[in-house]
Amino acid sequence: MTSTSDGFGELRAQLASLTTEAFRPELAEIDRLPTEEIARIMNGEDASVPTAVAAQLPRIAAAIDATAERMARGGRLVYAGAGTAGRLGVLDASECPPTFNTDPGVVVGLIAGGPEAMVTAVEGAEDSAALAAADLDGLGLTADDTVVGVSASGRTPYAVGAVEHARARGALTVGLSCNAGSALAAAAEHGIEVVVGPELLTGSTRLKAGTAQKLVLNMISTITMIRLGKTYGNLMVDVRASNDKLRARSRHIVSLATGASDDEIERALAATDGEVKPAILTILGRVDAPTAARLLTESNGHLRAALAAARAH
Repeated sequence: MTSTSDGFGELRAQLASLTTEAFRPELAEIDRLPTEEIARIMNGEDASVPTAVAAQLPRIAAAIDATAERMARGGRLVYAGAGTAGRLGVLDASECPPTFNTDPGVVVGLIAGGPEAMVTAVEGAEDSAALAAADLDGLGLTADDTVVGVSASGRTPYAVGAVEHARARGALTVGLSCNAGSALAAAAEHGIEVVVGPELLTGSTRLKAGTAQKLVLNMISTITMIRLGKTYGNLMVDVRASNDKLRARSRHIVSLATGASDDEIERALAATDGEVKPAILTILGRVDAPTAARLLTESNGHLRAALAAARAH
């Protein structure tokens, strides 16, 4: 029988082998430095993250293309992680409905321990692969779905378990970690390992590793939505105008896309119930709102294709 101390000894040895957990003796007296100097060091650390992300761009792009292909067939994008990694996934998922007018069930963030874990640590949740499987089963996973396991260490049982369970169910799997040769990347079809090096505070992976994960998740959701026709150029034409700021932004977007007068923009938005994409199509394609809606449906929501169809008539 393995004693509790022996078990912790094994885990301690695992952690000690990880780049993200490495101790940096040159920073051992950082607490004695002036505040501005600490900030300067920290800023320099952060500046190294985009370079580490850049090294993984081919892998990131391949994962995005595979994700978009499945989402075009009605699949979902699901993030699964624990702690900071899980919170970043939930954050990215929660920002898709207002930005891209997606249904809340299209991009989903799963965090070990459930919603409570967003603000409070849920003891033991990250150590359970079975919990990840149960959370995914609760979504009714299909082969058109994509599951992105997120873990700085690349060994978190919840994230690895999510990817292994999703792959067994035929879903597309992506593993995002910050250590080379991670179990998470090995378990996934698309392994993305952004190696940012040891943290300023030993093992505090909410720092560089968290920044790296945020950058990659930004890419996955944003570029996938671009591929799905949720933008027109760099304009958020599927933005959901749910408050005054977003309503003002909607009018600005229609103006940038069309160059129309304020009166024409107001008429177009009134005719399309405030929806930006069909409003643009009514102006640029010179069609009425019902025709705009039909053309967008026929083009799977891609405004450029709908515009080409409108102009061809």
